[in-house]
Amino acid sequence: MRRGVGALSEMAARMNRRRLVGAGGALAGAVALGRMAPGAGATSLHDEAKPEGDASMSYEIEGRLLEVCTCGVLCPCWVGEDPDGGTCDSVFGWAVDKGTVEGVDVSGVVLGMSVHIPGNVLAGNWRAVVYVDDRSTQEQQDALLKVFTGQLGGAIADIAALIGEVIAVERAPIAFNVEDGEGTMAIGDIAALKLSPFQGLTGKATVLQESTFSTIPGSPAYVGKAEYFRRDETKHGLSNVDIKGQNAIQGLFHFSA
Repeated sequence: MRRGVGALSEMAARMNRRRLVGAGGALAGAVALGRMAPGAGATSLHDEAKPEGDASMSYEIEGRLLEVCTCGVLCPCWVGEDPDGGTCDSVFGWAVDKGTVEGVDVSGVVLGMSVHIPGNVLAGNWRAVVYVDDRSTQEQQDALLKVFTGQLGGAIADIAALIGEVIAVERAPIAFNVEDGEGTMAIGDIAALKLSPFQGLTGKATVLQESTFSTIPGSPAYVGKAEYFRRDETKHGLSNVDIKGQNAIQGLFHFSA
């Protein structure tokens, strides 16, 4: 299996997805919800990212991911199997440590997503609420939404294409921290989570690589367990969650196009 954009593009082709990011796509609707300036439109899932360091790149961002969900450890979604219990409710957080989007510096901004996945992760039809760090400027928000709606291409566009409905785009205080392998995140009073990592016999973190699905395509994922995962999504019509000991994942990302 090829890694990164190519692997996810092949995955998309096999699943024969009908929802591509574009004027009629669900995440393209986030343009209006997030008061985002219209972009150039969809980029093909088969477009290749521009070489790293290319001056013509529209964006390059890197940072850290935290993810929890209602599946057991390890989440079957990551290996292309159906989620435990038939559906998966999850919260992701991408903390951008460094990067620019179309010349806008987005360093230090966190973007969160609260989702319901109704079946196999590759079949799409996710329902999602997007949360943008309330410390961001409007310019930073608009720039990051362009990336995460897939308008600017790259591997993240393949993930965006799996979302069938964006319920809302909201600004919220987002606290994100990873220290000594443990990770915590809170999105206002909506969601809170804590990740504890697994370690091998050598003391090194347990790593998942070359998985069928990934929220950080092209990078290894470090698997763990959620000490707690709480979510209150009553107002958005998604399931509330209050569990312990279920799947949690962290890792680094580097997205560019």
